[in-house]
Amino acid sequence: MRLGVLDVGSNTVHLLVVDAHRGAHPTPMHDDRWPVRLAEHVGPDDLLSRAGEKALLESVEDACRQAEKQGCDDFMALATSAIREARNGQDVLDRIRRTTGVELQVLTGEDEARLTFLAVRRWFGWSAGRLLVLDIGGGSLELAVGMDELPDVALSVPLGAGRMTRRFLPDALAGGRPDLAALDALEQHATKLLEPAAARLKAAGPPDLVAATSKTFRTLARLGGAAPSSAGIRTPRELSLTGLDQLVRFVSRIESGALAELPGVSANRAHQVPAGATVAAASLRLLDVPFVRICPWALREGVILRRLDSLEGA
Repeated sequence: MRLGVLDVGSNTVHLLVVDAHRGAHPTPMHDDRWPVRLAEHVGPDDLLSRAGEKALLESVEDACRQAEKQGCDDFMALATSAIREARNGQDVLDRIRRTTGVELQVLTGEDEARLTFLAVRRWFGWSAGRLLVLDIGGGSLELAVGMDELPDVALSVPLGAGRMTRRFLPDALAGGRPDLAALDALEQHATKLLEPAAARLKAAGPPDLVAATSKTFRTLARLGGAAPSSAGIRTPRELSLTGLDQLVRFVSRIESGALAELPGVSANRAHQVPAGATVAAASLRLLDVPFVRICPWALREGVILRRLDSLEGA
């Protein structure tokens, strides 16, 4: 069957269409992205602006047309931290449902962590043993650990690369160079928020494999020397704590406008690289992790796999 998943994230509205059935590898057939950057449309009053709502509505309408064109048998739509945390998020979703017929399911941060964990578990398989998974999004950082397909611990911490850029690094947001004192403040903030989360994850037992997923981690790995996307989805890629520390020093000396010109860096997210690198380094340091394996599957694949399981009566 052909499945479509619409993921409304803090940075991007992403449509993924796959051909799949239970027990088979989901085969990507179509991929569309709209750089809506919803989180930047949420003001100090925690309300999503009219402009943000309009951009979201247009992207959902475009996605519906594309899903119909692709012949999707089933269509799922989900929303994450930007909508989840906006005070008028549910009102916006109600208006979008009345206009488009699409009902966006709002996931909790823990749901995101669990579904991402499922995708990573299926990618690496049972031979990975106890698995620890990290996922840096635009609004939050998800972490999960466990031996099975459901993690023993699933956590969400408000340390997304977009959120931290807006709060600590406005110069990078404007295309400039991040302030060094602000980077230090961000590292201290991330460490403070991560300490209780790291304690819970470490109490679950040492992992046999640590994996990281998300656009942020893929970008950081590419900047650290990992193979480009052209090398193929199954090419092994890693990112070390030593490499991350070097990256933080590098990106603190370069304007985000110049970062966007480097291979593997998206122009729409270049300004978030310094914050993402700082949060990633703090996470690995507190978790006593020397390096992570990059996993190409993440939340959307987890949603697809869970849907297939339910459709087949698993």
